[in-house]
Amino acid sequence: MSEEFQYNPLIAAAPAAGHLRLVPLGGLGEIGMNMMVYEYGDEIIVIDCGVMFPGEDTPGVDLIIPDTTYLEERKDKVKAFVITHCHEDHIGALPYILPKFDCPVYGTKLTLGLIQPKLKEHKLLGVLDLQIIKPRDMVQVGEFMLEFIRVTHSTVDCIGIAVHTPIGTIMHTGDFKIDPTPVDDEKTDIFTLSRLGESGVLALLSDSTNVEKEGYTLSERELGDNFDQIFANAKGRIIAATFSSNIHRVQQLIDTAMKYERRVIFAGRSMVSNIRIADELGYMNFPSGIQGTLNDIHTLPDNRILLITTGSQGEAMSALSRIALDDHKHVEIMEGDTVIISARVIPGNEKSIARIINDLYRRGAEVIYERVSEVHVSGHASQEEQKLMLNLVKPKMFIPIHGEYRHLVRHAQLAIKCGVDPDRVQVIENGDVVELTDDTLEVIGHTSSGRVFVDGKGVGDVEDEVIRDRRHLAEDGFCIVTVALNRHTGEIISPPEVTTRGFIVEEAFAELIAQAEQSARDTLETIEPAIRKDNAELQEALSRAVKKYLFKQTNRRPMVLTNIVEL
Repeated sequence: MSEEFQYNPLIAAAPAAGHLRLVPLGGLGEIGMNMMVYEYGDEIIVIDCGVMFPGEDTPGVDLIIPDTTYLEERKDKVKAFVITHCHEDHIGALPYILPKFDCPVYGTKLTLGLIQPKLKEHKLLGVLDLQIIKPRDMVQVGEFMLEFIRVTHSTVDCIGIAVHTPIGTIMHTGDFKIDPTPVDDEKTDIFTLSRLGESGVLALLSDSTNVEKEGYTLSERELGDNFDQIFANAKGRIIAATFSSNIHRVQQLIDTAMKYERRVIFAGRSMVSNIRIADELGYMNFPSGIQGTLNDIHTLPDNRILLITTGSQGEAMSALSRIALDDHKHVEIMEGDTVIISARVIPGNEKSIARIINDLYRRGAEVIYERVSEVHVSGHASQEEQKLMLNLVKPKMFIPIHGEYRHLVRHAQLAIKCGVDPDRVQVIENGDVVELTDDTLEVIGHTSSGRVFVDGKGVGDVEDEVIRDRRHLAEDGFCIVTVALNRHTGEIISPPEVTTRGFIVEEAFAELIAQAEQSARDTLETIEPAIRKDNAELQEALSRAVKKYLFKQTNRRPMVLTNIVEL
């Protein structure tokens, strides 16, 4: 969970007069879990509150959220949470973190609309103060004046935030790209960015995700022609998987389905919920009669069906995953189906997605995905758009955010090329405490940061040690050594027995098991009966003996548990 850190009186105290403190608690040095703390005097605002999804290195974990120890130690200072857009890596941790604080949450209409079901699930809806804002609104929160700026991204209603403070303006871009032809015609507000730049911006905190990509990111609208070609050539059903929050992508699929007279059917809980909310809030355009239900799959001709589903990242319980495994109640892949996976691969999900693609091909589908066709465009700025942001805003100082460490470094290098003073460009990571004055930028120390695991109903009760044990069990299996002793005398009633799970097939390795049992018996007999009643010492001795024997014979290290039965 939290990284170790040393007490620092500079950090423990409030920022000095004329100092603005920035503390990233997630999203820097990694993809996901975005959270940035702004602190001035005795007031704090928090921008974004996201999750990270577990990978193969965190077995059994449902979600990963930021460690908010720094905020909890200053909970009376926290005046607002401000959310830039509705993606999970910016909103997903809110139900777990918001109950610790008493302050409003600001976001656009769709962003708050998609947050509400999460709060409802945690019985928080109606308890928390949700404040809808619009681009170009300005809201005063203590010493902070927040100015909201329209930016384009891969979903609807996204904002950047100009944080006006007593020492100057900080421009926080959120996730963005500069799309000249967005699907909803709501373009990045170049005018406001330019006005801010002319007025003077102390520091720019800018999205680094796509800094390795030269040129410009393609417009979302570019996908329309590619979808059209796929629909024109498809003879059977079309199944399209994308992020449930990618409203523009779903709308383009709906528009193409309308052209080719296909009924649109939604699958996956988050997809159904998000599209319903977006429709109710006026962000979707459903032509009359185009939407169907899962039951229509069994009655409509194959060439009249478009199924839009979740699972573009290979999530184990998603609709697409269950379809690929032939485990979905309504949908079974057939020869002639076309499956479109319209999303980029989030690092860590490569194997899961590859497995789904292979399973779909085995069942006869034609699979179209990013590596073989242009069925996805990024929502993040490439190098030329990042340069444009720098040149519009003209920051005195620069801090790259939202990206792995290599992304942050390359973005810092890009800022220097665009004319930012190298001494005022700073690469930071989660937990770094940065203080700005009107002329200086300095990392003054490091505070508690890291990952908190959400596992079932437990939040933070799964420590790194538990995760290590789970990985150990998954990789090497375990053995149980059981022995029965007389509780009064310590005499052996039943000699040690060894059983295994996930290690070897016991029937095929009977001799190995027998020798492991003999090793335990030999160890047991070297211990005086009176001492055998010390269970802790006996368990350690038996475990050590069996581990040593098994490693010598197999070069493997299963977890060894000892069960002492006293009769």
